[in-house]
Amino acid sequence: MRKIVILSFGITAVFLLAGCAGKAPQLTVDNQVDFGDIVNGEILTQNLTVRNDGDGELIVEAVSTSCGCTSATLEPMTIPPGGTGMLHLEFDSGAHGPDENGELLRQVFIASNDPYNPETVVEIRANVLPRP
Repeated sequence: MRKIVILSFGITAVFLLAGCAGKAPQLTVDNQVDFGDIVNGEILTQNLTVRNDGDGELIVEAVSTSCGCTSATLEPMTIPPGGTGMLHLEFDSGAHGPDENGELLRQVFIASNDPYNPETVVEIRANVLPRP
């Protein structure tokens, strides 16, 4: 009998905690951008839609990049459930000088209050060709 009471209490506690957990945001964004072949010195931009597919308010705490040749901004930084924002990316293929050619991989890091994915990474790929 005691085991049944303890088991019932445990199951009830799990359901109560789940109900009290609150609503959670969920950040969704395409995680890869491929600029393909570009000539050294070109500056390319791309806009990606950031969605909040959760049922809680998404708060983006920071957006950063792996290299100075890449910049990223997000508007707005707070996205309601079901809402969207715009991630603006800019990649300067000539930032490292005329001799930096070949395949490059850069990252954009999005830190948020998404409890299941607190840091989302967007990869940017490009094949930088020599200037003619």
